[in-house]
Amino acid sequence: MNLEFFLLVLVVITALAFDFTNGFHDTGNAMATSIASGALKPRTAVALSSSLNLVGAFLSTAVAATIAKGLVDAGLVTLEVVFAGLVGAIVWNLLTWLLGIPSSSSHALIGGIVGAMIAAVGGHGVIWRGLVSTVMVPALLAPVLAMLVATVGTSLIYRLTRGVPEKHTERGFRYGQICSASLVSLAHGTNDAQKTMGVIFLALISYGAASQTDVMPPLWVIFSCALAIAAGTYMGGWRVIRTLGKGLVEIKSPQGMAAESSSAAIILLSSHFGYSLSTTHVATGSILGSGVGRPGADVRWGVAGRMVAAWLVTLPSAGIVGAGTYFLVHAIGGFAGTAIGFALLVAVAVALWLQSRKAPINHRNVNDEWEGSLTAGTHSNAAPTLKSVITTAALSGDADSAREADTTREADTIRRAAAS
Repeated sequence: MNLEFFLLVLVVITALAFDFTNGFHDTGNAMATSIASGALKPRTAVALSSSLNLVGAFLSTAVAATIAKGLVDAGLVTLEVVFAGLVGAIVWNLLTWLLGIPSSSSHALIGGIVGAMIAAVGGHGVIWRGLVSTVMVPALLAPVLAMLVATVGTSLIYRLTRGVPEKHTERGFRYGQICSASLVSLAHGTNDAQKTMGVIFLALISYGAASQTDVMPPLWVIFSCALAIAAGTYMGGWRVIRTLGKGLVEIKSPQGMAAESSSAAIILLSSHFGYSLSTTHVATGSILGSGVGRPGADVRWGVAGRMVAAWLVTLPSAGIVGAGTYFLVHAIGGFAGTAIGFALLVAVAVALWLQSRKAPINHRNVNDEWEGSLTAGTHSNAAPTLKSVITTAALSGDADSAREADTTREADTIRRAAAS
């Protein structure tokens, strides 16, 4: 096995790993509001989203072409550049997932590739006009547009259903949310799965296994990327789902349907025109708009501000990691350089995963009340509250949990008696 083929194999593996992280990082874009409103059970929601992401990945390749040919000079790209860019994207995805920040996987990927490209050949390797027109401008406009559409849609819904008993509107819109959330998942597959296809396509062009005149990636690339993002979506990405579903605004079914419909429409339009849009930006803007449009809703602007801050540093942060990885791999060179780069990526991924286990979030506690932060009230080392212990016992049917609930109830009664 020669070095170039070894690099190509590692690039494909790393690209599919990124696609997997993209799936679980972005599940909340489609399903957070449906889970938060109770329209879908958490496990059912991620299974449905996974299936539709798989289907959506086969519906369009316009975005893949943009990534492969519209952002960097494909003639100057090397496999080392692609590998380093993917490392930057994966590290940023995992870090923001750990923190529960709905940042853009798309911008992480683009930032990583651009950073590695600049490190390799300088700024002339980047197609700046394409970067601005298909990435930067949509990044600024999409969340604002999504927010406006969702605000108007939510406001109209509440006006039209004024006087209708809330229990009837909630039940009806929950059914509607199943359709709208499904459409977002389908749209996500048409946009985000294409980005990894584009990266592998770029690697194949660099290796000489594909031509710049080819209009779409090989079928095996499309199929493998579709499976990877679907598998990642099924994993859930519960930390980001919790932030989107509970951290920004308390979601009711009518506003959830309005937010999802807004997101789906904008994502599908961007896929049609080949824009590498951040579905995370769109979904976040839509959720915020649904809060603004619903009378009496309490929008947590502080949480939104932290998200926007993360968005602003995504491109440069992923770019710095991508550039650093390129310098390391290139300086060591040969099989050793690539192997060490890959080993470091695995080590960082494992370390971040172990850190996440200290305060796990899963389908059981993803809908717990938001108490000021991602893991407030859910930390494994925190003293259990009466409500959380009883809920756990009821969900799991575990005898030990039930006994713990009885003990906690007795202690709670004693404390109240002492206080009185």
